[in-house]
Amino acid sequence: MEFTEDHAMFRKTVRDVVEREINPHVDEWEAAGIFPAHDLFAKLGALGLLGLEYDEAYGGQGADHSYTVILGEELGRIHCGGVPMAISVQTDMATPSLARFGSEGLKQRYLVPAIRGEAVAAIAVTEPDAGSDVAALRTRAVRDGDDWIINGTKLYITNGTQADWLCLLARTSDEGGSRGISQIIVPTDTPGFRVSRSLKKMGMWSSDTAELSFDDVRVPVANTIGEEGRGFQQQMAQFQNERMIANYLAVGSMELAIERTVAYLRERVVFGRPLAESQHIQFKLAELVAELDVVRHYNYACADAYLRGEDTTRFATIAKLVVPQLARRIADTCLQFHGGIGYMDETWASRYFRDSRLWSIGGGADEVMLRTIARMDGIGS
Repeated sequence: MEFTEDHAMFRKTVRDVVEREINPHVDEWEAAGIFPAHDLFAKLGALGLLGLEYDEAYGGQGADHSYTVILGEELGRIHCGGVPMAISVQTDMATPSLARFGSEGLKQRYLVPAIRGEAVAAIAVTEPDAGSDVAALRTRAVRDGDDWIINGTKLYITNGTQADWLCLLARTSDEGGSRGISQIIVPTDTPGFRVSRSLKKMGMWSSDTAELSFDDVRVPVANTIGEEGRGFQQQMAQFQNERMIANYLAVGSMELAIERTVAYLRERVVFGRPLAESQHIQFKLAELVAELDVVRHYNYACADAYLRGEDTTRFATIAKLVVPQLARRIADTCLQFHGGIGYMDETWASRYFRDSRLWSIGGGADEVMLRTIARMDGIGS
């Protein structure tokens, strides 16, 4: 992947807004267990950062995917994991299906304000008994005239307590498995919808995560994204965007973690010399830097394939397995090299250790990625 002067200027724009509008507030947002999504998203929307690849007719920038790579890497340099994850839900998890398959009316009503940052979006797929096995979901939407009546529960929903609308995946027919599932836009001010509870997590504290309940929630059938009964297939395509942005975020966060650890090791004196002079520490970090460079360029190969219009399922799946595993090792090493202070709750090393653990679970657990790769290569049935 080749980056131009325009890319460099864009990277600087994103890094500046991260340093100016986000990082100074991270400690406060982490302590509060939430960040002001509407306020922050409005600022990001004004800079055109929430709809990079979307059509300019809806407020997007009409840019190519290379700019999303840069956005992800720079958002990964935010001093916590929760805020960048919440932003990526807005840009690459809740809105891609709407942009690709939504009607003109749905795009005007829901995509345009999401790109502007005037509305917060969430993706509502996971349920108590349907996480990695998406086809097992039980939330149902039954047709009543020109409306859907929705009943069910969604769990672990990022942006769930602040969302203005949901991209909901629900069963719309009695066909089993992946058949008869649709994507439906559900405004959160609709009667019968409620946030059952806000969930406390091991990490990602500044990102609000919720359990959502639907009790005879009535929305127009016209809120269906794309073709009725094709929601599973549309969601699988949307998952590829989710996995790619997650991999870009992780690379940015790993880069920052190593930078911050090296800076600490240069200052920390043990037995009369800085820890950074230890050959063991140098070699360990050098190994991690080398591996980080490999996955960064694997991401770039994936992005290049996406730019060529190719199916990136294999790229995204392998990266989604390998990149978070590397992030976990980097987080563990950075914490170890910080010693006792790294174990303290208020330090960035402790926060990074907690936050990075989610990437091997959310958006497709390691085991699901392995199962997918095995099937693609004819290793398993």
